[in-house]
Amino acid sequence: MDGARLEARTAQSPARALGAGDWAGFIAMVFGMFMALLDIQIVSSSLSEIQAGLAAGADEISWVQTAYLIAEVVMIPLSGFLSRVLTTRLLFTLSAACFTLASALCAGAWNLDSMIAFRAAQGFLGGAMIPTVFATSFTLFPPEKRAGVSVIIGLVATAAPTLGPTVGGYLTQAFSWHWLFLINLAPGILVASAVWLLVDVDRPNRALLRGFDYAGLALMALFLGSLEYVMEEGPRNDWFEDRAILGFSVICAVSAALFFRRVLAYHNPIVELRAFADRNFAVGSLFSFILGIGLYGSVYVIPLYLAEVRGFNSLEIGEVMFVTGFFQMLSAPLAGALSKALDLRLMLAAGLALFGTGVYLTSFMTADWGFAELLLPQALRGSSLMLCFLPINTLALGTLAPDKLKNASGLYNLMRNLGGAIGLAGINTVLTERQQFHWNRLAADINPGHPGVRNFLDALSARLGGLLPGDPDLAAMKQLAQIVYREALVLTFDDVLLLMAAVFAVALLFMPLVRKPQLTGPVEAH
Repeated sequence: MDGARLEARTAQSPARALGAGDWAGFIAMVFGMFMALLDIQIVSSSLSEIQAGLAAGADEISWVQTAYLIAEVVMIPLSGFLSRVLTTRLLFTLSAACFTLASALCAGAWNLDSMIAFRAAQGFLGGAMIPTVFATSFTLFPPEKRAGVSVIIGLVATAAPTLGPTVGGYLTQAFSWHWLFLINLAPGILVASAVWLLVDVDRPNRALLRGFDYAGLALMALFLGSLEYVMEEGPRNDWFEDRAILGFSVICAVSAALFFRRVLAYHNPIVELRAFADRNFAVGSLFSFILGIGLYGSVYVIPLYLAEVRGFNSLEIGEVMFVTGFFQMLSAPLAGALSKALDLRLMLAAGLALFGTGVYLTSFMTADWGFAELLLPQALRGSSLMLCFLPINTLALGTLAPDKLKNASGLYNLMRNLGGAIGLAGINTVLTERQQFHWNRLAADINPGHPGVRNFLDALSARLGGLLPGDPDLAAMKQLAQIVYREALVLTFDDVLLLMAAVFAVALLFMPLVRKPQLTGPVEAH
């Protein structure tokens, strides 16, 4: 039987009753996805400790995070094909087991090169766990149960990036940076074992291996890998002024053109892009991209403000950021109930508006903001995440035929990651350019000959004269320069947050394109 007829027969198979084993196996899959998502950000607050431990340069250590992201981005769209060939059970078990092994290797890395290699393996091997969970939630569960299942997935998919820096900072301070990776070992073994024993939702389709598109795979890896590299490194290296960025940009453009030509013409493509012909999937993927900008962008900008302006340590930052996760968990039952009773398009519009409002309120930050001032904006963002995620997930995937879900789930999750990567690149570019703009503008207004500035410097010099050795006038000028730098930095963060709020306002304009989904039933592949 050829691949198309086998998958068609699979899609028409009758559903079976769900048992406790099905639920336990699915929860194990969700926890595996949590580990893979958590490890994207878990190193972000501990890079300086890893740098010291590996004797790496300050300009090199960011590759500990970049290598993971590049490898994961390549695996996510490939996972749909692999799950059809190997089955969901085998692919997820291999992914969880190899992710765990790669985590152990990361903990034992002896220099930066070995760490980068092991982090790339960790991201690539663990990347299959993320889209596989999304596809299984629609394959295994009937429509009436999907709201509750989507709540579970949504909490994990949106909370893991938020919790990553907090968990990483705590582990590094309490133990050592090695525990960023060692913490995966016991859960990883349990997840791999549970999925192997309990999950059985489909059958392998080995016929897909005939005519496997090796050229398409190579082009996809070049395209997505170089794109991720350019997005990650471009802001730090002045974009096309850097020869490596320019070279990878050319590779990205050429490989992208060849990749799209290949997958649209080849009889057995590595990724089926025709899923974007479904309007709801295309618009849902766009919203997933936008949610990635907001989710990863806010988790990046606010901790950066708290660290650089307020001088908070990782635990203090974690306390502030925990507000988002707390309100996200509080809103989850309400979001699940609303998804059953309310038009999902209205729910999504409300979620986008609420998230944008939370980010907009944060754009009024001053140099004195802390937990109390950020409480309301953080609460609004946390409450909005599930209102966004649940309808986006259902609108994008809920109308697709069952045999299209695995491939489409990879593309859908890829869009969220690309949103995060491209969003962060844009944020870092704006941070660089606007900080210089605000510094120049503020410095031009600080004229030492102005009576107000002169009086401030004289008072500051008199106060510092008995406290610091050396020239008090010079010390006063240095402190004034630090104040100007701090205020320029705060204004820059406000600009970035205002721009993010505008992105969510523009996203509302696409709502008329969304059709109300007619949900498909579950599929059992036996």
